[in-house]
Amino acid sequence: MRTLIKNALKSAHPADSITVKGWVRTRRDSKEFSFIELNDGSCLGNLQCIADAGISGYDDIHKMSTGAAVGITGQLIESQGKGQTWEIHASSLELIGESPSDFPLQKKGHSPEFLRSISHLRPRANLYGAVFRMRSRLSKAIHRFFDEQDFTYVHTPIITDSDCEGAGEMFRVTTQQQGAAPKPEEDFFGKDTYLTVSGQLEGEAFATALSNVYTFGPTFRAENSHTTRHASEFWMVEPEMAFCDLEGDMDLAEEFVKYLVKDVLDNNEGDLEIFNKFVDKGLRKRLEFVAERPFQRVSYTEAIDILLASGQKFEYPVEWGVNLQSEHERFLTEEHFKCPTTVYNYPKSVKPFYMRTNDDGKTVTAMDVLVPGIGEIIGGAQREERLDVLQANMKDHGLSEEDYWWYLDLRKYGTCPHAGFGLGFERMLMFVTGMKNIRDVIPFARTPGSCEF
Repeated sequence: MRTLIKNALKSAHPADSITVKGWVRTRRDSKEFSFIELNDGSCLGNLQCIADAGISGYDDIHKMSTGAAVGITGQLIESQGKGQTWEIHASSLELIGESPSDFPLQKKGHSPEFLRSISHLRPRANLYGAVFRMRSRLSKAIHRFFDEQDFTYVHTPIITDSDCEGAGEMFRVTTQQQGAAPKPEEDFFGKDTYLTVSGQLEGEAFATALSNVYTFGPTFRAENSHTTRHASEFWMVEPEMAFCDLEGDMDLAEEFVKYLVKDVLDNNEGDLEIFNKFVDKGLRKRLEFVAERPFQRVSYTEAIDILLASGQKFEYPVEWGVNLQSEHERFLTEEHFKCPTTVYNYPKSVKPFYMRTNDDGKTVTAMDVLVPGIGEIIGGAQREERLDVLQANMKDHGLSEEDYWWYLDLRKYGTCPHAGFGLGFERMLMFVTGMKNIRDVIPFARTPGSCEF
């Protein structure tokens, strides 16, 4: 039976015989034996294997070069080397898959740009193996958080005819011939349909039946953006809560971020160290700071006043009524408050139709959670539960009531205050790993002009 290397390295006692299988990181030969560093992706660490000349399979040792897949059986014994507890004294070797000399991931540094060009192989690099193990663990922590909070997990559709954000940056889904004049009534669904930008609207339908729900899945934006924070396909975590207002929404968002950060600090199995050492030397300290300190809360109006009084020269001018840009968000979190910050009560003119209008008629109950190094990581709001106000908002945004008849029904039949938010999963990953480009936390990134692999 095969033993994962992470379990071998955590073993409490020696073993007379274990079998490990993985990929060769390095091999060093002498006349009478060879050292093989083996990694199977289960953890950051390699397992050193000592193979004496003459054992079964040793005739293939020259083929067990970097990248080759091998199986090794032998004794798990205490290691005499520094920085490792256990090693294997091999009794047999098995060459499973050769790797010729042009294997791209040799023992040297590689640029992120080069590694993106071989996304099918980059998970074998130590850094990216750590990134994608972190992605897996963070996914589990998200489900665990909402399960502990008594939320119901809902699978919302990927194909939709609703534009939640109203920005029009949606990928059309069609079966019609390329280049032909579009005829929505003759298309597969009999109307224009798109890849979803959010599961929020459907989440609201379930929240008004099941109270607390969340969805976690892929979303899409046909936005021709080439920044380090945007991708055409990304994952969103979107809770929706019935009988909840803006205050409760901000409370849950802060608790959620802290929970995920604490989980990373407590359960990273060594992967956090590679990020702290090679990506961002202040990462662990910053995460500990976020986990321990309450978030700052400031109204949009107060935030604008702070930015105007800062004396900073921003690329995007600051005035009341504009949407905050990344440079504004990072100034608030990194230079002014020096901690995660929640900005709330944004101008009505810059937010979607579904956000609840405040009594002043100028602002809505929107909130964004901003974190150092990233900027916005969560966007949410109390939803407009008043039917007449929602209808007026839709009219102001040029939306047809006919297209959203079912959404209006939620306000017609048993309406209630409710709120929710969306967390960009990849941005959260960037925050906890220190990675600077969203393309480096997505297994196969989809960005403008790039849909390879």
